[in-house]
Amino acid sequence: MLRRGLLAWVSRVGVLLVVVCCSLSLLYVMTCSPHSEDNLVSHALPRPGMGVGVGGAAGGTGAAQSGPTGRNGYQAMLAEREEQHKFHITSLKKQIAQLKEALQERSEQLKGVQDSMERGTGGGRGGQSPGGGILGEGGQGPGADRSHADLQEFLHSQLGRAEVHQGTRLPSEYAMVPFESFTLQRVYQLEMGLTRHPEEKPVRKDRRDELSEALETALQSLNTPRNGADKGHTTKVYSASDFIEGITRTEKDKGTVYELTFKGDQSREFRKLVLFRPFGPLMKVKNERVDTANVRINIIVPLSQRADKFRHFMHNFREVCVRQDGRIHLTVVYFGKDQMNEVRSTLENTSREINFKNFTLLQLNEEFSRGRGLDVGARAWKGGNVLLFFCDVDIYFTADFLNTCRLNTQPGKKVFYPVLFSQYNPTLIYGNHDYIPPVEQQLVIKKDTGFWRDFGFGMTCQYRSDFINIGGFDVDIKGWGGEDVHLYRKYLHSNLLVVRSPSRGLFHLWHEKRCADELPPEQYRMCMQSKAMNEASHGQLGMLFFRHEIEAHLHKQKPQRLNTAKKT
Repeated sequence: MLRRGLLAWVSRVGVLLVVVCCSLSLLYVMTCSPHSEDNLVSHALPRPGMGVGVGGAAGGTGAAQSGPTGRNGYQAMLAEREEQHKFHITSLKKQIAQLKEALQERSEQLKGVQDSMERGTGGGRGGQSPGGGILGEGGQGPGADRSHADLQEFLHSQLGRAEVHQGTRLPSEYAMVPFESFTLQRVYQLEMGLTRHPEEKPVRKDRRDELSEALETALQSLNTPRNGADKGHTTKVYSASDFIEGITRTEKDKGTVYELTFKGDQSREFRKLVLFRPFGPLMKVKNERVDTANVRINIIVPLSQRADKFRHFMHNFREVCVRQDGRIHLTVVYFGKDQMNEVRSTLENTSREINFKNFTLLQLNEEFSRGRGLDVGARAWKGGNVLLFFCDVDIYFTADFLNTCRLNTQPGKKVFYPVLFSQYNPTLIYGNHDYIPPVEQQLVIKKDTGFWRDFGFGMTCQYRSDFINIGGFDVDIKGWGGEDVHLYRKYLHSNLLVVRSPSRGLFHLWHEKRCADELPPEQYRMCMQSKAMNEASHGQLGMLFFRHEIEAHLHKQKPQRLNTAKKT
């Protein structure tokens, strides 16, 4: 029994020892066997000299120098990669050279398109644009290049998409892209930011070159004879001195349009050119003669009381409209009876003194409504399709503005919404209550004298037919304000082209703004903010706010200056 138990114990110990020995052997193999990275490398990387030498000597050498051979393998791989990069760089250089050649070829094609447009050949798919501009598209004859035709088609599609010949329906007033106006030396712009000015020289070189190129292109077009187009007119050589003003705007996905106005052969004749840059060469759209000699403007002024302001208005009206222009009719729509006799007396005196008969005085015995007054004044005209200028009694305009009004409107096609320059409080501007210059000398477009009133749409030029067809004003709006935006939106939603640009000849004269105590706190705060914005510039209001600190500083500096003067 004892022997049987001993044998069982010995057999179990033996099996256990065998298992332990196998485990130790396996652990030894896993941890202690040598790993030759060079052998792995030799399989992964080609060794230098492989396949060149034969026989045992070569094999012995390779076995004896396994370390250096691994380094050589890496060097060979790096050399191969370097060769691949060099080849890639060479390929890129070839592609760049090919692209340059293609760009040069395309530039020559663009130049050819421009030349063909200037000639106005109109072959094949060409001809004149729908708006009458000379836009010869060249021919598609047997020898015409297909890419050349495709390029022409693209450029004209850009012109067709842009607001050049007609307006585009816009969702709101915020989608409107305003024009900028410019002369030979100045650009009048709306987007000022913190450093730009409402009127300044074009600072950026690209901006200067852009406007100069447009002017040079227009002059070249004017001085190029047109076959039979100017018969009966004297030949005039145009120069930069004949340029009056221009407007421009860029539609970022289409191109830039330029409208340039020059003096014509006669005193009341102008030449107007429309140019378009579809992100490429300029395209001549129009070269037309604009005769404004017989274009009469009916200025409509709604009024309630304010007889003293009306006298000042008539003083400017007499000089600009009667003596300088001579093609104006004045319609005054007066609300109520208070001060009505003073207004009538002012009109009759003007008529008697300068023999002016072209005026109409309408009286409405109802609550004042600007929209209602303008609507009544526009519909009261019975002399055909006249050009209307909706104006207020505190507006000052020049004779140049009246011509701008005529040039930027066209019945059934264009209405003009100028951005006027709003004057700051002259008392704060000049700081000296004893001497404030006359109104004519105050109207200077500078950062500290006023601002572009780009949130106002009340002053507008449009033909009576367009005003009637669009539906006129909303006469249900009472008081002052709101009716102008309503009419403006109507035009934006139509197919008429709305010309919106700063006007250097249209000014809003400063007058005190009163905020009634009866207003709720929020409306009163907004009214005071509007009053502050109309009083002075940001810098001038800051100086006014810190005037006590400034005076204290000057008071402290005075004894120091006296002591310094005594020492010297």
